[in-house]
Amino acid sequence: MHLDADELAGVVDLFGLLARDDLLDAVRELAFRRDEPYDADETDADIDDAVAAFVLLEFEYEGRPMLVAGPTAFPTLPDGAEDIPHILDVEPREVDRSVLASPIRDRLTRAASQVTDPDRARELIDVTYDAETWIDVDLSDVRDRLAGVADDNPG
Repeated sequence: MHLDADELAGVVDLFGLLARDDLLDAVRELAFRRDEPYDADETDADIDDAVAAFVLLEFEYEGRPMLVAGPTAFPTLPDGAEDIPHILDVEPREVDRSVLASPIRDRLTRAASQVTDPDRARELIDVTYDAETWIDVDLSDVRDRLAGVADDNPG
């Protein structure tokens, strides 16, 4: 069973934040309910892709890596997922959104330091604006670094 990034964000959003293993369990349960095949490696790769696209943000929370719907997410609840919180033994939790400022800044700073492709730099510039709308964080310095790469080839 394949869920797109926004559907993964929708499942995470049901819980507020969710550990990767719990998200894998949720997708496995959803596949079972839909009578569809489940491949943990494929789902794990889909989660990695969602993190790379900033649809999910992975960060350390209370000593454990967790996922939250990120700044580029348009969380969409997959068909049949509304019962997942009642099936999994995971309590929905709210996270103080202010704790997300540092992880998104760190993640975008790392991405900006590694990007060499002007098109990807322009995508990341858009992500910085999305992130500033999503959470109270100033990413103008990250944008400035990205602009240097994006301006190398204005496209």
